[in-house]
Amino acid sequence: MRVTALLAALLAGCSGTMAQETPHAASGPKAAGVDAPAERLPTDVRRATIIVRDIENSLRLYRDVIGLAVNYDTTVETSGVALPAGEPGATARLVLLNANDPWVGWIGLMEWIDPAIPAGDYPRRMGPGDVVLVLNTDDVEGRCARAKEIPGVTFTAEPRLQVYPGRDGGADIRVKGCNFFDPDGILIELNQILD
Repeated sequence: MRVTALLAALLAGCSGTMAQETPHAASGPKAAGVDAPAERLPTDVRRATIIVRDIENSLRLYRDVIGLAVNYDTTVETSGVALPAGEPGATARLVLLNANDPWVGWIGLMEWIDPAIPAGDYPRRMGPGDVVLVLNTDDVEGRCARAKEIPGVTFTAEPRLQVYPGRDGGADIRVKGCNFFDPDGILIELNQILD
């Protein structure tokens, strides 16, 4: 019962011990012409959780290549109701990863292990309802090259320069990035903001 309550809190994006933490300004890869807001909005994008086929292979990509840090790793019993996947009472492994901020912008990886759930179709083209996960890094060339070594990763675009109009008439925003499907069909844009 306690694990079920903890899972419900985690899936809702709030945990008693984590709620006490205060977000701080993150260091690391920079944002393109975006200043921190003077006043916080009432909502944070806490986490996106990806249901995966093979959590160890996904960790090789998200932890070892992209560079996210594991901050939580457990097995949970699922209800099959709040998160409509798997059978009621099934066991799943949940791993949470974060980048520079201790509170927001996390990625969860979740694999049903007993019983496993069948894998969906692996997308080749995108459509309504699909997601593009955009991750900013400090070494796009190196991380894109290493991503090619992960089984199941399919590249749609090699590292290239993209130029976007600046914010509010400011200087153009120069971004170098690559795009690929992760082993479970999530499209990732891995980019680096250039000076």
